[in-house]
Amino acid sequence: MSTTAEGPSFEQPGHFEFTAENLERANAHIAKYPTGRQASAVLPLLYIAQEQSGGWLPRAAMDHVAGLLEMAPIRVYEVATFYTMFNLRPIGRYLLQACTTTPCWLRGSDAVVEACERKLGIGLGGTTADGLFTLVEVECLGACVNAPILQINDDFYEDLDGPTTEALLDAFRGGKPPVPGSVIGRQGSEPVTGCTTLLEPSEDPSIRHSREGGESRASGVRSGSPGAPLPRG
Repeated sequence: MSTTAEGPSFEQPGHFEFTAENLERANAHIAKYPTGRQASAVLPLLYIAQEQSGGWLPRAAMDHVAGLLEMAPIRVYEVATFYTMFNLRPIGRYLLQACTTTPCWLRGSDAVVEACERKLGIGLGGTTADGLFTLVEVECLGACVNAPILQINDDFYEDLDGPTTEALLDAFRGGKPPVPGSVIGRQGSEPVTGCTTLLEPSEDPSIRHSREGGESRASGVRSGSPGAPLPRG
């Protein structure tokens, strides 16, 4: 889960307001909803506030959002404390979110977490002394096919193991974050061992579409029209 208000004490800023650019973004979200329903924009506004605050939500930011949306502050607090995507205490520049649920665990997420803890000298929920990294444990990130996954801020790094995780952290510490995605170079969810079928473009004309009539020779169904009903048993 993401970091909460629990833990060592920290100083809350006394004031917050959106920058002109972020206020424009906030108003664009508010405008999507009818008059009197502006509270529906609370999630995107909290996200913008967290982004502006360096990755966490001060109470002053939540109060500012409440004022813009004409909500009771407690209602905004309820939302912010419910969703683990919101951090209620300061975090590092890079938020490392390690998935440890079943698919990632089966593919070696323990080694990823251990590499982070060993390399950074912190445990889950901790932040490095230089304020660069915060490490947290999260539930499924929805990219199980490329497990194990480490989400760093908004990007996924996939197919990790212990050594590649340490190399990844070195790159971030050196100010040269790698391109997000699979660290072993596979595309999308292709097999780890490489493609075993459909290795060449098909030359079968039956699966092509006629340029003239827009008709699939495989099905006899014209493009853009409903398909034939499935046969009944």
